[in-house]
Amino acid sequence: METIMAAHTSTYITNPANPTYAYIGAFVDELQRGGVQHAVICPGSRSTPLALVFVAQPGIRTWMHVDERSAAFFALGLAKRLHAPVALICTSGTAAANFLPAIVEAHLSHIPLLVLTADRPHELRDTGAPQSIDQNRLYGSHAKWFVEMALPEASNTALRYARTIADRAVAQAQAAPTGPVHLNFPLREPLIAEPLPGQAMPPLEARDQHAWLGRPQNVPYTEIAAAEPATISVDKIEQLTQRLSHTKRGLIIAGPQSDGHLPELLALAQRLGYPILADPLSQLRCGQPEQAAIITSYDAFLRVEAFVEQAQPELIVRFGAMPTSKPVLLYIKRYEHCPLLVVDEQPDWQEPTQFAAEYIYADYNILSSKLLSAINAQDETVMQDRTWLEWWQQRDQETKQALETSIYDFREAFEGRVFRELASLLPERSILYAGNSMPVRDMDTFFWGSERSIRVMSNRGANGIDGVISSALGASAAAGEPTVLVIGDLSFYHDLNGLLAARLHQLNMVIVLVNNDGGGIFSFLPQAAYPEHFEQLFGTPTGLDFAPAVQMYGGHFQRAANWEHFRTAVIRGLADGGLHVVEVTTQRDSNVAMHRQLWRDIGMH
Repeated sequence: METIMAAHTSTYITNPANPTYAYIGAFVDELQRGGVQHAVICPGSRSTPLALVFVAQPGIRTWMHVDERSAAFFALGLAKRLHAPVALICTSGTAAANFLPAIVEAHLSHIPLLVLTADRPHELRDTGAPQSIDQNRLYGSHAKWFVEMALPEASNTALRYARTIADRAVAQAQAAPTGPVHLNFPLREPLIAEPLPGQAMPPLEARDQHAWLGRPQNVPYTEIAAAEPATISVDKIEQLTQRLSHTKRGLIIAGPQSDGHLPELLALAQRLGYPILADPLSQLRCGQPEQAAIITSYDAFLRVEAFVEQAQPELIVRFGAMPTSKPVLLYIKRYEHCPLLVVDEQPDWQEPTQFAAEYIYADYNILSSKLLSAINAQDETVMQDRTWLEWWQQRDQETKQALETSIYDFREAFEGRVFRELASLLPERSILYAGNSMPVRDMDTFFWGSERSIRVMSNRGANGIDGVISSALGASAAAGEPTVLVIGDLSFYHDLNGLLAARLHQLNMVIVLVNNDGGGIFSFLPQAAYPEHFEQLFGTPTGLDFAPAVQMYGGHFQRAANWEHFRTAVIRGLADGGLHVVEVTTQRDSNVAMHRQLWRDIGMH
């Protein structure tokens, strides 16, 4: 293979006699110029040109995964933490189909993925050729853009096309609403870069230098300006200012955010005297000023009828998607005639309550800043009454104290206590990743935040229990931050293959495995009232011992005998690095009973 390195960049562009490698080389080079720094690759034959060119590109780090489903969730976690597109590569056939669950999650949670699937050329489709399926628009509406790539050529026209599509793909993945893009590459044999008899490349002087080597100074071939943040008209700012200025009992709900740096929103809430019900995934619970109007134990006290009856709001403003908490949803439904304003940065519809009186597309900080300036420009006495906010803050503190007391009185292992312990154990600039079903709900109720900066993450686009280990490992790999994943046993079982990434790539993560031998969340649902087939259909116990599986992947497994042992194991795992699994064994029936005892205790305060 002949390799040319442009003098102005460290980027290698493969330029062999096989035109496929010139074409793929230009495409991958352009991805790197567009800002792609990571690629997750699955093994396969048809994808050989993509794999070899990616691994030869020094500006892109490659991560190998042998299981496509785990690979896709790993890429999702990587892109989620980096807030940047990650390439995901596989061979043809059902390998590509195994990407679907993660692509669905990426679509719903707005994660930029560049899905690159190798395919048979057109003459081998619908002919019974092995490992051949219809891959055109394979992911349907879950991919925001699909391109069936042209067959590779080594012509200037084809190379300009490859570079332009690469730049468009990166831009599309990052344009609002961010999400996955799918490019399907039909590739003919030979799949390696061997010379082809009778074929010769055109001499360098006959080539379009930009098509072959890219633009000078490593800039993209086609510059695509990012969309400006959503703006809002002066009239709308005036209208909102008047409404906010004359509303004392207002409430802000902060849903999941990827960034969470919202100083202007915090200042606006403080100025108005509005409490902020901050979902743990809003990133507002940790590292915020002490005087911030943030309420974090609402999932508990909004279950108390006496409080809810007195807490009728005059206005609710929700920033972002709906939070995890069901009591918040029930609270909104209770006061469905209260005006609900939804502010969203992504131009798609995220309003499952059907109660929104107004839906505003705007950058959260820009909107908050304009409203704050407009309110401050009015009479300085506007909205100085703090009674409403202080009432919520008092209830928040009383609830936390009551929960803290009751939790530490339980003699059996209580699942919610995991998050109370982690609140004091997680170091500065760490990641707390929560699995779905019970872990994310217990995190909402019992992880009230920390003075330290802790990024809180979960796959809440589709809320699936699949691929969670891989997503958390991808997030950890993105920045090398200390990472703790809290996950249930069924979700852990679903993604055991994902543990291989920790071994192959020497990644560090502590996994808190909450093992109640089955689907613990169903014990809270109406299905539990029908015991005859409950265990068979919903409880689904497996009786698995996960220690051998963890050890097979080179991890360290410990079963916490008590909470002191738990704390020691988590601290050691964070300090030593590598893969550490700390299992907390619980009983589903008693866990339900302890949760319900807590709700009764809260109602008595």
